Amino acid sequence: MPNVTPGRRGLAGFNALSPPRAELELLSCCASPAFAREVAARRPYDDAEGLAAAAAAAVRELSWPEVLEALAAHPRIGDRAAGASRESSWSRDEQSGTARADRRVLAELAAGNVLYEQRFGHVYLICATGLAAEEMLDRLSDRLRNDERAERAVVREELAKITRLRVAKLLAEEEEEVTAASPRAAGTAGDHGEEQR
Repeated sequence: MPNVTPGRRGLAGFNALSPPRAELELLSCCASPAFAREVAARRPYDDAEGLAAAAAAAVRELSWPEVLEALAAHPRIGDRAAGASRESSWSRDEQSGTARADRRVLAELAAGNVLYEQRFGHVYLICATGLAAEEMLDRLSDRLRNDERAERAVVREELAKITRLRVAKLLAEEEEEVTAASPRAAGTAGDHGEEQR
């Protein structure tokens, strides 16, 4: 759980973290140490959009080996990320469109993942938030027609989109943790019991 100073919320809390702690938090948004160092070093940020834009820009500036390092933290589309970590939870939410997919679509996604990895040498990455499994499968089929240079450009943009969304989630989590830790919030939760779930 992030060690946010009581009374500091969201962006202010993030700006106040020590550099190592800020980098650790950012790694949950994009698992590239180079990305985390760059975004942490640019603090303080004036607003959430400025942080999100800096995060996306830092992703686009990564070398290809650094991009591959980030991709290694992402499960295949259609696979449920295991564990209770923040990244696993976010991944499950992001891929929720596959939870309702029929077996045929999931089987085609699994086969497509293998073809993609054989062709490009890394996991198929797509910003899956809000997409149905069928859409993810259609885009996978389209991207299998890309050459390596074109596909690398798409991967960078998808990684930048995912990172922007996760930075927003990171700030929202800090807001929730500060609110939950406040004496007033604790009293309210006690007064209303199950309504606070």
